[in-house]
Amino acid sequence: MTVPADQYAVMGNPIEHSKSPIIHTLFAARTGEAIRYEAELVELWDFKDAVARFFENKGRGLNITVPFKQEAWELASQLTERARLSGAVNTLWQDDNGELWGDTTDGVGLVRDITVNHQSTIAGKNVLVLGAGGAVRGVLEPLLAEKPAQVVIANRTVSRADELAKLFADYGKLTACGFTEAEGPFDLVINGTSASLQGECPPLPPSAITPDTIVYDMMYGATDTAFIQWAKDQGAVHTMDGLGMLVEQAAESFFIWRGVRPDTQEIVEEIRQYLL
Repeated sequence: MTVPADQYAVMGNPIEHSKSPIIHTLFAARTGEAIRYEAELVELWDFKDAVARFFENKGRGLNITVPFKQEAWELASQLTERARLSGAVNTLWQDDNGELWGDTTDGVGLVRDITVNHQSTIAGKNVLVLGAGGAVRGVLEPLLAEKPAQVVIANRTVSRADELAKLFADYGKLTACGFTEAEGPFDLVINGTSASLQGECPPLPPSAITPDTIVYDMMYGATDTAFIQWAKDQGAVHTMDGLGMLVEQAAESFFIWRGVRPDTQEIVEEIRQYLL
């Protein structure tokens, strides 16, 4: 007898670029979980009602992408600690009492990609994080939970970096500076800006990078991002793009919903083929 598939979806605007349906379909095939996962284009004015309709129709869980992550954060009646701090939500579900829960899985995805997939450590390391927008805010709590020696947040507008350093001050040692003041060397450099999407790089001093520095760009593409190419030009040997983070944040959502953690390594390589 066929088990009816539980309904999941990703909501955003635009949404046609989303790889979440491919990723979650691969997760379901690997784990034997009976789910159906679709992408739903939501009008900018209709997000709250779209979420309500989804759960009224027996939907089990949602991923949320731009531009609705902050609205999802405001809509959820219960938030995990990491979601509360991030100010954004990318995963929604209802508990047995019908309460709407929100979580953000990006930071867990980043940490698992670095520590599990690439078998690198964050604990005790001097870490430089570039950018002070929502992408960086969403990963700081899980990053700090790994107990790095320090995290330096560098941003074009230093006051924004300083705001994040103060917001997360209880979770670890944080300082803020401008890009050009980020004198290294650092053990781990994470690019959380979107500059790579425009083929650009933050204006870092070359001293930030050494051959021993692990360089991570949260962006990804079919070829090396502009930031990874720049880092290699400075002598970086250990470089990673954000495709593994994309798959790992999806795996964390899948785990929240299903209680099963997919094996992601082969799936990262399968998804990479879609970029070529």
